[in-house]
Amino acid sequence: MIRSVRDLIRKRARFFAGASLAALGLRLLLVLRFPGVVDDSRFYANIAENWLQHGIYGITNSGVIVPTLSRLPGYPAFLAVIFAVFGIDNFRAVLLVQVLFDLATCFLIADMARRLFSDRAAQAAFLLAALCPFLANYAAAALTETLEIFFTALALDLVFRGLGVGETGKKSHSKVLWLGCGLSIGAAILLRPDGGILLAAIGGYLLWLLWRSLGTGRGLGAGPIILAGVLVAVGATAPLVPWTVRNLHTLHRFEPLAPRYATDSDDVVMNGFNRWTKTWIADYVSVQEIYWNVPGADMDVTRLPRRAFDSESQRQRTSDLLTDYNRDHDMTLQLDARFAALAAERVHAAPIRYYVWLPAVRIVDMWLRPRTELFPSDPRWWEFNDDSRWLAVSLGFGLVNLAYVALAASGLLRSREFFGIGLFVLFLLLRSAFLGTLENPEPRYTLECYPVVIVLASAFFHPRA
Repeated sequence: MIRSVRDLIRKRARFFAGASLAALGLRLLLVLRFPGVVDDSRFYANIAENWLQHGIYGITNSGVIVPTLSRLPGYPAFLAVIFAVFGIDNFRAVLLVQVLFDLATCFLIADMARRLFSDRAAQAAFLLAALCPFLANYAAAALTETLEIFFTALALDLVFRGLGVGETGKKSHSKVLWLGCGLSIGAAILLRPDGGILLAAIGGYLLWLLWRSLGTGRGLGAGPIILAGVLVAVGATAPLVPWTVRNLHTLHRFEPLAPRYATDSDDVVMNGFNRWTKTWIADYVSVQEIYWNVPGADMDVTRLPRRAFDSESQRQRTSDLLTDYNRDHDMTLQLDARFAALAAERVHAAPIRYYVWLPAVRIVDMWLRPRTELFPSDPRWWEFNDDSRWLAVSLGFGLVNLAYVALAASGLLRSREFFGIGLFVLFLLLRSAFLGTLENPEPRYTLECYPVVIVLASAFFHPRA
């Protein structure tokens, strides 16, 4: 095996140059033709501008800048740096920098495949990452996903480097590597609070290594593993300290992450409505047609699936609730309480549906749905009434996604004997279980798993002994 990914790149320079150009071309095409600047992008940008120009981490409300804790500071900080260098609201520059981060992710994925499997698998992993339309699509969107994926891949790669996986000489257990792993996790958490799942997965894997070392006397030894765990934990949590202190000082609230529903102190949390949606919601279509409409837009009862009603009388009560909401598009406390009562009735009537079946369906939907949400495609692609071009895109993306998942499953079966695969499995299980608890099953939430998916898929190309 070649000693490092740099040696592999030098040896296969033509391959990596060609694949890099293809990756760059795909991402630049999407940046130029389908730049994704959505409402969330502008919300983050507003925070970045106020932070940059007025020194206030806040949002503009009726012309007044109000401090906020609804979003973690990672992405606004990234936008503020870009805006400071290239100009306020220069989203084109944001997307181009994200393209560079995404290309770096491709090399990190290749390095993990090289360490775990072989040089041939590393080349396959690089090509799969470079040509992955989903990674490329979000590189062209002013959202947190591309940076979150990069830091996820970086943290995982540093775990394998810290464990000495794939090293031909003396294994390195450098403190710098483990601290860097922790800081990468911290950066992921500062972008999205669910980045903490990565910390749980790596911490759980280190605990398993510790248990194995204590039980069998084999492995790295208890001391180095404990030290690695401490450094990872310190690196992951230290970046949250300034944010937590700021929230205590400015808003008098202990909040080390961000509120569950990205709300500020004066926002009404729609707990009853949210619980009601979880009694029936199972796919991304309902997120677009119902969940995102509240508050502010109509809810159409005809868009609710049949599983949203257990009886004709419940259908009528639900219709009355939606009619009352649609009068002024405001989710009042009284209305939310009525949704809560309806949700409690439905959960009591079918607890297995609420706690098991629907979460499982949401997980499957997020993993297997065509990832075309950033395109003007009809989310109801299976009705085949979309414009033929966008219907083809939906079907094509769906097949490509299935291919990646199928290759990863096949690669997992081939790679069970390789050290480190347990970390991947734990991360996939923890993240999928968490996603099943959400009211809004959006396919983008599984993208953080794609570095793992691609590395596992590359095992399919690893030559058998």
